[in-house]
Amino acid sequence: MTLRFGIVGCGMIAGFHARAIADAKDAELVGCVSRSQEGSVKFAEKHACRAFDTLDDMLADPTIDAISICSPSGAHMGPAIAAAAAGKHVVVEKPLEVTTQRCDQIIAATDKAGVRLGVTFQSRFYKASQLFKTAIDAGRFGTVTLGDAYVKWFRSQQYYDSGAWRGTWALDGGGALMNQAIHSVDLLLWLMGDVEEITGRISTMTHERIEVEDVAVATLRFKSGALGVIEATTTAFPGSLKRIEICGSGGMAILEEEDLKQWQFVSETPDDEIIRTQMSARTKTGGGASDPASIGHHGHTLFFDDFVAAVNLGRPSAIDGREARRSVEVIEAIYRSAKSGQSVRL
Repeated sequence: MTLRFGIVGCGMIAGFHARAIADAKDAELVGCVSRSQEGSVKFAEKHACRAFDTLDDMLADPTIDAISICSPSGAHMGPAIAAAAAGKHVVVEKPLEVTTQRCDQIIAATDKAGVRLGVTFQSRFYKASQLFKTAIDAGRFGTVTLGDAYVKWFRSQQYYDSGAWRGTWALDGGGALMNQAIHSVDLLLWLMGDVEEITGRISTMTHERIEVEDVAVATLRFKSGALGVIEATTTAFPGSLKRIEICGSGGMAILEEEDLKQWQFVSETPDDEIIRTQMSARTKTGGGASDPASIGHHGHTLFFDDFVAAVNLGRPSAIDGREARRSVEVIEAIYRSAKSGQSVRL
């Protein structure tokens, strides 16, 4: 059946959700709501949907089956819990929330209501990411020894000044890690498994009037015994595509946005050369490295395809609340380590 969506929050990312819903199979955008009535009316006109006056009005409308939450990160919990209580399925733009405690409240509310919950970590759906995951699960890397994530992006001072919520602990939940690098943290955990111990350092070095970090580094010990590094910044002009590197006794591969920059194994297969050829130069956007709007909506479309199928088939979303919580937990641990100067065990 067609799943009919309402969008909460009409900022930049909401436009990507609207386009993705329009392109997704068996999905339709019905309405939107924002703190600014003027903003929601403009959004509704652009995307051919209805502007609701309040969230309660939207949730009371029987033509709405699911809510897609695009409000600031620290304002996800309220509408998510309200939507679940109204019997609506819930999509949340990353991160699920800004603390694991708030994530848990959303997960509990959707579990209690028996509705689906999905979080838009769309990078998992890219073809190169899927190949990476398949190779790891097949043991092609042998003993995996290192798993690293690098997000060296650039955000201007104007970016942070453009919204009072930006760069605040309450609504952004953090800086370069929680806002920008969380996609890569999610990918790293999906590929490498759970983390056992973390040591982190954060700093605010070049931006003014923000509470959160614009530089962060962390070392990780995964439960598998492998080690890893996370580096994240919004001070690296002009910015480069996010990068994941996995190394092991049987191979090494490097993922840069949607491109495989390296793909080599001790035991090669006939498909490996084809993969190296086909999976290069696939990134068609700036990947958000210097401009948050320089992304495509195709990853979001793949996410919505999966979410609609999950609802219709009665299965969990591929990236449900528990999956989305993992990256928030790791980033929280980095912040705790940076504050205490001590390693944190998970």
